[in-house]
Amino acid sequence: MNTAIEVARQAYAEELRSLTHMASPALFAAFAKVPRERFVGPGPWRIRGRDGHWSTENEDARHLYDNVLVNLDEAKGINNGQPSMWAAFLDQLGVRAGDHLLHLGCGTGYYTAILAEVVGPQGRITAVEIDKAIAERARIALASWPQVNVRCCNGARGPFEPADVIVVSAGATHPLPSWLAALKPGGKLLFPLTPDSGIGAMALLTRKSEEAFQAQLMFGVQFIPFSGAHDPHVSAWLSSALHRDKGMAVRSLRCDAHNKEDTCWLHGEGWCFSTREPVHFKPAA
Repeated sequence: MNTAIEVARQAYAEELRSLTHMASPALFAAFAKVPRERFVGPGPWRIRGRDGHWSTENEDARHLYDNVLVNLDEAKGINNGQPSMWAAFLDQLGVRAGDHLLHLGCGTGYYTAILAEVVGPQGRITAVEIDKAIAERARIALASWPQVNVRCCNGARGPFEPADVIVVSAGATHPLPSWLAALKPGGKLLFPLTPDSGIGAMALLTRKSEEAFQAQLMFGVQFIPFSGAHDPHVSAWLSSALHRDKGMAVRSLRCDAHNKEDTCWLHGEGWCFSTREPVHFKPAA
């Protein structure tokens, strides 16, 4: 017979599938299997939901199996992430068994574990966390997934091994060269494109050629900043661009050398979010 906590996890996964229209059976199974309580510390827990903050009345882990944020460090604004948001975005990545993933800003590792279930034992995940104490918590919590290697370092710097998928879990004003350089042909990069204050967008990039990526911006996210990935000047330009159209016009990220033109939605040094379609990747003969 299923235990009460297993029933709660299954119901939680069903809730996430209903909310997000999750298409991946492997992702659904991961949410139904991975113990969230392993990654959020002992209860009672501080929860943030639609009605504000509250504390659970006891240490019953079933409190965690709801679409709520669980605070890890309330003073710093660090939490375990909104399950429905991550379920929706991770589902769009099309992660496959055997893939090599790079998870930057992995926190205590809950969503790393979700992805580890999806890539399976033949896959690999490099999980990077800059905070030494949090990285150690992740290393302990992820010990059951030998395909995950936790590194305590600055995820803004690189270099990184080539990856099929890169997931960034803190906000950046622009894509970093080290992230783009690590992405394989056809690979996908998911990162929060966020100004220093206010609402940002989740950026989903797919490499089409050496210097061009298909890009989609999905407005409506807020994240703590990624260390080394925020530029105050770019932040101001990004705020203005998002105010215009919330990123709906963006179709590509260009990394080719060019002067600013009418199709440049947000033009930076060595990168440019553009309203024109990307150049598609052509495999070598």
